[in-house]
Amino acid sequence: MTHQTQQSSSRAHTSRLRRGAALALLPLAVACGGGEDDGAAERKKASASAVVTGAPEAGVVAPAKVEVIAGLTGCTAEIRIEAEELREGQCRTKQGDYRITTFPEERFKVTWLDTAAMYGGKYLVGTRWVVSARPELLEGFRSRLGGTVRELRPIAPTTAP
Repeated sequence: MTHQTQQSSSRAHTSRLRRGAALALLPLAVACGGGEDDGAAERKKASASAVVTGAPEAGVVAPAKVEVIAGLTGCTAEIRIEAEELREGQCRTKQGDYRITTFPEERFKVTWLDTAAMYGGKYLVGTRWVVSARPELLEGFRSRLGGTVRELRPIAPTTAP
């Protein structure tokens, strides 16, 4: 076989493989998307959103950016810290002041929470983000953002008798 014939044969073979792969995946795409009435599709979509975030207004938020979380809470955040391990924005609203901190990895959030525990307090905690606010604001934010309100208690030193 000549070099040109080999190239032609190789291209035809590659083209057949691509078409075969596309045809093999077609039944999966059709099976996953068809057969539901509009109501069932909407319920399924709403249910998936609630499971992912626990917050219908947020949709799929977390892990989110400071700006996205701030928008969902009704403010435009002023970025105060921009570092490799976290970003922090300050919000000032009629409701009160609060901070939104996001993390590139979950381990940074865990370290941040361990450090914050020295001071105690309540925080709204999500996937790679934390909102620090007065406790009465946290529940309202939770309904919009999802997450869990966590109370951190400082570890008091023990005294020997």
